[in-house]
Amino acid sequence: MPELPEVETTRRKIEPLLAGRTILSVTHDAPHRYRDTHLAHGRRVSGLSRRGKYLMLHLAASDAREGDPHDLEFIVHLGMTGGFRLEEGPHTRVTVETDVGKLYFHDPRRFGKMAVVPAGEYGGMPTLSGMGPEPLSDEFREEEFARLAATCGAVKPWLLSQKPVSGVGNIYADESLWRARIHPAQTRLTREEAGRLFHAIREVMHEAVEAGGSSLGDGLGNYRQHDGEAGAFQVRHRVYGQTGKPCPRCGTPIEKIVLAQRGTHFCPHCQQLRGEEGR
Repeated sequence: MPELPEVETTRRKIEPLLAGRTILSVTHDAPHRYRDTHLAHGRRVSGLSRRGKYLMLHLAASDAREGDPHDLEFIVHLGMTGGFRLEEGPHTRVTVETDVGKLYFHDPRRFGKMAVVPAGEYGGMPTLSGMGPEPLSDEFREEEFARLAATCGAVKPWLLSQKPVSGVGNIYADESLWRARIHPAQTRLTREEAGRLFHAIREVMHEAVEAGGSSLGDGLGNYRQHDGEAGAFQVRHRVYGQTGKPCPRCGTPIEKIVLAQRGTHFCPHCQQLRGEEGR
């Protein structure tokens, strides 16, 4: 599933194709999955941003002033396999036509979603409305993160909830926990553990964004940009998808378990589960 680095790369790639353009039409055959997209018709894309794993197109009427209360946001969640393309294909689900051309949303597994809403009104999107700070922003603060981590349940599901920090999914949770030497099922992190994890998340996310995200060779789920370019961070994965291979740090074979219904990769030597007596 595309996580923050992949969505941020998508934003950077398609921004030149959409910013300043007027959306003439949005066509699809699944109004329950792509909600109120007709509201984007005739609107100018004033800019693109990202919040966690969500891509946002900021829409303004052609005669609206900046900050107009009638501004809208076209919100896109890529799901597991969603992405934009320059050409129509067998998995095209949505066609966005602008005053200069068309952009196609491909989604083989149909988990992607879209919605046009009044700017800032995310009441129908609980994950988005309750999302934690961006990991590469100044709002992501070590002291606050450590305070929350001191009472967390199993740390990996906690990260995946998006509440302590936004945009961290399965891949980058595994990679960050490995760098921080913390077991994915560890609960109630110590101050020192939380500090290690805080910095690991920032490092992993920064490196992954700069590498254009991760492209995995899993058929329909293989992440690509509209121009066909793949991400490059997958060659730096230390534990994710590395089951049975030697840990780059200690040589112990990487193990995979299921935690909160998610495949989870870790080194059993470097990331040992600490008991409560070890606090």
